[in-house]
Amino acid sequence: MNFGIIAPAFIKDSGIPMTVNHSDTSSEEAYQQSCEALSKSLGRELLQQGLVLGTAESCTGGMIAAAITDTAGSSAWFEEGLVTYANQSKQRLLGVDEAVLDQHGAVSRPVVEAMVAGVLARGADVAVATSGIAGPDGGSADKPVGTVWLAWGTAQGTHSQCEVFAGNRRQVREQAVLFALNGLMEQLQAAG
Repeated sequence: MNFGIIAPAFIKDSGIPMTVNHSDTSSEEAYQQSCEALSKSLGRELLQQGLVLGTAESCTGGMIAAAITDTAGSSAWFEEGLVTYANQSKQRLLGVDEAVLDQHGAVSRPVVEAMVAGVLARGADVAVATSGIAGPDGGSADKPVGTVWLAWGTAQGTHSQCEVFAGNRRQVREQAVLFALNGLMEQLQAAG
């Protein structure tokens, strides 16, 4: 699998909304529909390639796994989802080195890449990980609220990317979910 630059082409080409604005209920419906469409497409692609997926989530708190398991039949292609919100959980469940956390912080490229490695070591063929600052507190000049590191990986390699999403806590998390699912879809299509 080639983990190159990820652009939201799948979403753009499919008409699935990438941004989330919950000023009305239609935006919540749009988010749900986007998750459903991405999850179904992801499932078809994983089944076609004979792969199973695992997730490791911090700032998204299981929302990626929830979007996946909302899809009927996802047990055929979804291995497991781990919510490793605390650094100790990242260490214990995923094998993230304490020194990496101390040196780079939880919201960093090395940490999400280590999280992906931990999921792959647990038996998944494909993995996605998130760690970020959803707000409203916790941001800094270097890592403002909305900063989310994402990583996608297989045994062949890992790709990570940092995004800064706008909006409130819910909007940041939902955008991260859509971006994570979209990234998985693009990587699988590129490899297939």
